[in-house]
Amino acid sequence: MIKPLSPALRGSTGLTVIALATAIVGSLASTPASADDLREALIRAYNSNPDLQAARANQRANDENVPIAKSAALPSLAGTASYTEQLEKGSAPTFNPTRIFSTGVNLGLPLYAGGGIRNAITAAKVRVEAGQASLRSTESAVFSQVVAAYLDVIRDAAIVNFNRNSVQVLEVNLKATSDRFEIGDVTRTDVAQSNSRLALARADLRSAQANLIASRERYIQIVGTAPGDLATPPPLTGLPPAVDEAVQIALDTNPDLAAARLASKAAGYDVKAAGAARLPRLSVTASTSYSNYLDSIPLGIKSGTNNHIASSALGLTASIPLFQGGLPAARERQAQASEGAKFEQEISVERSVIAAVRAAYSNWQAATAVIGLNQTAVDAAALSLEGVRAENTVGNRTILNILDAEQELLRAQVQLVTARRNAYVAGFNLLSTMGRAQAKDLALEGEGGSAALYDPATNYDRVRGKVWDWSRDPAPVARGTRTVDSPAQDANVAAQALP
Repeated sequence: MIKPLSPALRGSTGLTVIALATAIVGSLASTPASADDLREALIRAYNSNPDLQAARANQRANDENVPIAKSAALPSLAGTASYTEQLEKGSAPTFNPTRIFSTGVNLGLPLYAGGGIRNAITAAKVRVEAGQASLRSTESAVFSQVVAAYLDVIRDAAIVNFNRNSVQVLEVNLKATSDRFEIGDVTRTDVAQSNSRLALARADLRSAQANLIASRERYIQIVGTAPGDLATPPPLTGLPPAVDEAVQIALDTNPDLAAARLASKAAGYDVKAAGAARLPRLSVTASTSYSNYLDSIPLGIKSGTNNHIASSALGLTASIPLFQGGLPAARERQAQASEGAKFEQEISVERSVIAAVRAAYSNWQAATAVIGLNQTAVDAAALSLEGVRAENTVGNRTILNILDAEQELLRAQVQLVTARRNAYVAGFNLLSTMGRAQAKDLALEGEGGSAALYDPATNYDRVRGKVWDWSRDPAPVARGTRTVDSPAQDANVAAQALP
């Protein structure tokens, strides 16, 4: 039996997104207590998946646009220093020192810029929010990949088991048929049919093993570690009872749609910032300078002349644009066109979300219904095989009938495990499209998980007020798990008892 999951699996939404499940494949042996579970796989991907780590780094880069925009509203301070050596002097005794050392400081403070700086700062802040929404979308997409890879390994391992058992059964059938042929109980045709079915079953086994290896390698690519004995995933809860409810939830919480809406909002501030270029600008300027002639003033005019000069100035500068060749208008029209494009993209994303939710809901409903039908097919095929074998012992059925019944059971078993996989993946994809498959929803924090979930607002709060020119972060290092040293996967699966 699989132990019940920890209470830490309860998310902040109050929905138990991951809970205890019945076996995904009823014919599989019970999972060892030490098996990896889906939550562990999600946590590994959350902490080490390179796509997710790259998205976080890109968002940290996006955070810096706010202090970059704010810098235009802050004072600017610059210092200058120079030393001049006069190499050739005129013949007349003029004020022409041969050495000059000069230094100065200039200060500028913008007071009014037509609202351009303020709107640029606001646009940058809104884009940070949009980036955070996109990061949540990437997070959900990675989790969907983990779930699909996890279920693919379980499905393909079960299919390998089914095909291996089929080969073993057909080997027994072939030996029994050959023995009966030796005593004249069956014909050579029966032996040939048994041999043909065995060859096809071995080919199917090889294909199934190749698929399992591919699924395990895909799991390594997404999760970062090789799959062990994977525990049966718990069922998904919080799935909506109706498609309209699913669509409404998605319209409220889908991160891609939230990002598109915020991008449209930011584009509106871009228009205001562009229009401000035609308005006056007002700034305060201050400067101080000092020059020292280093006792190099010519002797004839040195008397009464200071060896150094110092000056200071304070001023108010107003810049009033009168004509700029249509540049401000062109930039404003350009920003308006970009805003229009964002509006259309928002509608496009909304359409995509609605279509994706409806399709995912339909796939989930269909796959769930198919499970019941395939379970009926498996039960009927197993009963049929038992009856055909019994009837064969009294001569009412042929060897071909047995082979057909065995093939029918194998096909039904494969379809059942595939349907269970498809239903689970479709259900999780539905949650993801609704915006309900993020780390906080899956409760990956806490005992046995991440000590604390990654919060993009932490970095934003850290950098948004930085004004020191020499403030920098440590050199970046890769955080994703490399898989170059992981061994090539095989198709070994735990043995399963013959039916």
